[in-house]
Amino acid sequence: MRDVQPSAKDQHLLEDAVIRLLKRRPFYGHLLLNFQRRFGTGAYPLGVTLVGGLPLLEVNATRFGEYCGAEQEALLEHCIKHVLHLHMARRKERHALTWDVACDLAINPGIASLPGGAPLPGRYHLDEGLAAEQYYALLSRPFAMGNLEGEGLGDASRESSGDVGVGNTRDSAQDAAPLDDHQLWAEADAVPLRLAEQIVRGLVREAWRKSDGEIPGDLKTLVAAMLAPAPIPWRQVLRQFVAIAGRVGRQSTWKREHRRFAHATPGQRKRRRLNLLVGIDVSDSTNIQALREAFAAELVRIARGRDTLLTVLYAGSRIQKIASFRGCEAVAEVFHGGGFTDLRPVFDYARTLHPRPAAVIYLTDGYGETPSQMEFPTLWVLTKEGQKPADWGVELRLDT
Repeated sequence: MRDVQPSAKDQHLLEDAVIRLLKRRPFYGHLLLNFQRRFGTGAYPLGVTLVGGLPLLEVNATRFGEYCGAEQEALLEHCIKHVLHLHMARRKERHALTWDVACDLAINPGIASLPGGAPLPGRYHLDEGLAAEQYYALLSRPFAMGNLEGEGLGDASRESSGDVGVGNTRDSAQDAAPLDDHQLWAEADAVPLRLAEQIVRGLVREAWRKSDGEIPGDLKTLVAAMLAPAPIPWRQVLRQFVAIAGRVGRQSTWKREHRRFAHATPGQRKRRRLNLLVGIDVSDSTNIQALREAFAAELVRIARGRDTLLTVLYAGSRIQKIASFRGCEAVAEVFHGGGFTDLRPVFDYARTLHPRPAAVIYLTDGYGETPSQMEFPTLWVLTKEGQKPADWGVELRLDT
């Protein structure tokens, strides 16, 4: 899908649909407000994926406008449920076409007003209410190896009545018409599943709070699991976030031959040093020796794996101390500050750095003013009782 500059009419079309969702299905509406947006000219009205771990909604306004209001809301709900179930991050090594159909079969039965032709389990003589992995297993028959370049499944047995037999999953999958652009899911391949899960957990918690706990009935079990304490070790999420930030420093260059494709493809020049800006809230809630040391020790462990420069800002209502560390140095200092907290000075400082930091990691309780929006990938490392201070950024709760 080619990116385009949306007209005011295109933006209003999408905004009107989001507003209707906020009124009728506030949980979905608040989730959607935290999706990044991109307009294009692809074959589908919508597409959703994860970029840098964050949900991205891609819209062809012309195609989207061809549907009535109820169908537009259904299409948006369809994309939101793909994100809630992390379908794009769970595909990985599975066959794309079969997995795409399986994901649609898992979510479509619970969505009202879907456009005609939406893939449904009954079309494949399957029961409703199964998970995507279960549908994938039923659509994929292990004995029919087929062509490795395609589905891997052939026409081993089509019943005389014309119904789908066990060997013709390839035809049935290709005949399915997806409602949204699943090709965008390739952009989520670089996002570790654990990191994606943590990001979606944060979005769900925020949407649940803003919608006063009003959750669609078919999502109650899923949302309850996401609102429960995360079983994901915070150290793992922190490492994966830094790894994603480290990928930003690659750029193409024709001055260097590509090792695999010679002159047909430009090579890559890597920024050898990863610059990270670390903000540490000096309020009493984070001024705990064990907590600071655990956080700092993990940062150092990550930094030792590559050439990393950590710029650490100790800040309350203003920046009180600045320190820089290489990967081989320690940053387990506890700086006593006090006073009220303003989270904005750290981000103001980030804008002055050259080169700019690949990401901002902020240890805080979350109680303080923040910028209205932010161009840096941000990880909020919150204390156990802290709150996420802004709609943007990734949330991680630190529990030593």
